[in-house]
Order: sequence, then C-alpha cells, then structure tokens
Amino acid sequence: MKSKSLLIAATLLTTIRLIAQEPPPPPPTTPPPPKAILVRPGAMKVEPMLDPESIPLAKPLESDAAVQGKPSGDDAVKLQVFLDQLNFGPGVIDGKPGLFTEHAVNAWNEVNGHPIDDWSAVMDTARKGVSEPFTTVIVPDILVKWVNPKLPNDRILQSKTKRLSYRSAGELMAERYHTDLEYLLELNGSKKVYNLKAGSELKVPNVTPFLIEKIAGIQHKNNEATAQRHVVVDTKRNQLRIFEATPVALVIEEEPADGSDTPAKPAANRSLIATFPITPGQQRFIHYGMWEVRNCVEFPSWRYDKSLLETGKRSTDPSKVYDLPSGPNSPVGIMWCGLSKSGIGLHGTADPETIGRAQSAGCIRLSNWDVIRLPTLISPGTSVEIR
Repeated sequence: MKSKSLLIAATLLTTIRLIAQEPPPPPPTTPPPPKAILVRPGAMKVEPMLDPESIPLAKPLESDAAVQGKPSGDDAVKLQVFLDQLNFGPGVIDGKPGLFTEHAVNAWNEVNGHPIDDWSAVMDTARKGVSEPFTTVIVPDILVKWVNPKLPNDRILQSKTKRLSYRSAGELMAERYHTDLEYLLELNGSKKVYNLKAGSELKVPNVTPFLIEKIAGIQHKNNEATAQRHVVVDTKRNQLRIFEATPVALVIEEEPADGSDTPAKPAANRSLIATFPITPGQQRFIHYGMWEVRNCVEFPSWRYDKSLLETGKRSTDPSKVYDLPSGPNSPVGIMWCGLSKSGIGLHGTADPETIGRAQSAGCIRLSNWDVIRLPTLISPGTSVEIR
C-alpha cells in the first residue's frame, strides 16, 4: 500500500514538472482589419439590376469634413441655382434645402470625387459659380395665351377646353423660374404677385427660365449618342439618374503606397451626368425592370380613363373616357417620353410642388422645368431601368 502511494506521488510530481516546463500559450491576437477598397466606374461588368447606390462608390467613407450644416439664406439659393443649372435637380428653388437638394449634393459629390455627404466643396463652388442668387425680371407678354383663371378642375369640363393653361400669372412665373407661388410671395409680397400683368417687375431665383412659349410641340427624333445612355428610376429615393452608359464597372483601388489602411480619396463617377427628383407610380402599378424609351413628345394630349387610373385596366365604356388637351396644367405636363411598356412614361406635371410627395398613377412624374431637358439627355432607344 505504501509503495503504491509512493508511485502515485512520483507520477504527480513528474506531471507538475512537465507542466512547469511548457511555455505559456501566446496571448490571443486580433486579426488585422480588412483593407479598405474603393470602386470607380471602368472595367468589371455587373448585372444590370445591381443598384448603383449599393456600390461603395456611391457612398464613400466620410472625411472629417463630411458632415456639414446645410446653408441658409442667399447661400441656400445660390446652391440650389448652381445644382439646377448643372442638371442635378434640387427640386423647387426656395432657399430651404431639403431632401431633394441633399440628393443633388450627393450626386454632385459623386461625380466630382468628394465625400458623399460633404456640403463644403459644393458650397464653395456654388459661391464662385453663382454671383447673385436673385434677379429682377419683366413679366412677358404671353399671359393672354397661357393664363386662364377660369380653367375648371373637373376632367370632363377640361376635355372641352382648348388648352390646360396656367391659372394665374403667378403660377406661370413660379414655374418659369423653377420655384413655387409660396416663394414668390415671400420674395415679392402678395400685393405684387396677385396683381401681375405683362410688364410687371418681379424678383425671382437667378436661374435659366423655363420658356413655355418656345416649346414647339414636336416629337423628338432618335439621337445615336444619347440613345446609348442609361436611365435609372430609383423609386426608393424618388430620383431619376442618367448615365453615359449602363452603370457597370468596378475597379479595385490600389492599396495606399505607404502601406497604411487609410482609404484613398473617393473616385469620381464621371458616368453620372444628371439627376432629377421624381414621383413614382403607386406601388401596385410600378413596372419594375428594364424598358426602353420609344418616343418623346412635347405638349401631349392625355386620355383620362378613371378605370385605368384606379384599377390598371382600361374602361370598356367609351363614354367614360375623355381626351384632355395639352398644356402646363395637363396631368402629364408638357412632355411625354413613352416607354416600351404600354401606357408607362416619363412625363411632366401640373403640380411641381408635389413631386416626391404624392404618388403618380403608374408613370414617372417630373417637374415641367426638368422634364423639358430630357430630349437633350436621352432619346428613343435609351434604356430605362425602374427599380
């Protein structure tokens, strides 16, 4: 028994010595962080349905200066005018930068290689590019033709009128200078705005005017260069984005030469050439997928079919369908760019202040001052992706 106890003690002593001789396990190590990569348009194809917004290029890492306060006062108007003139639509120019102005700033930053949420670079450039936020203009002698204070609201009665004109000179001048009646009242006062006539002076945003009297009512022809472009209708952001070509291409940015993990400066996305605020159709009527522009027509007439608007099915009763004349207060505005999906198109609106805030029946609605630019940017043959 004694010898057995001695054997056990000897075994334990040997084990303790062996353990004492083993080196301690190394401390746990933290795996190195993944190396940052950036992407820019150029080489690797992606599937057409990949959202450009999901590509890291569209949301580059922020710098220390990335989060800036929105401008106010004259600076806010300068910024909106600057973006508008470059086809990065900020929505209604009203000196109150909202979500659409923010989206326009994001787009400008994306194109110019700045952190996506940075307001400083675009604001500095806007101050240099727009010397005066406002200008004084003369009300043109077109009111007799383009203003009808008695324009009815009823669709049946509208179908019997010659033209769906503006209802006031104030409405005409607001749309002419990419703003709304409320802002004209703020700038000029109600006494002046409600008593406008040809020859009256008016303070307005210093933007290139939308000249309705210059619209000829033509159907635009195919243009080989613009037909190669690609339109993305983003129904989540309420934004239409136009690219030089289908947004493909991912190029992996090389590692920094110093071996650090600091990401490189955001790469400029030069393929994006324009963005505009939109109102998409009701969810049940949105036709997602790839389509093609078939035509772009100025001053389109419009067939009012209540059944089609409410159910998506055309009425079988001709007495319940009415042809409405063209005009700025047409439900489809002053331009229709029809798609290869029957009955669906990119078009204008009678209510620019509701863009992004009220749903369309099934089409893609833009302000009249934005939609009139489409034939200079796209043409029949241009691909349109609704997502």
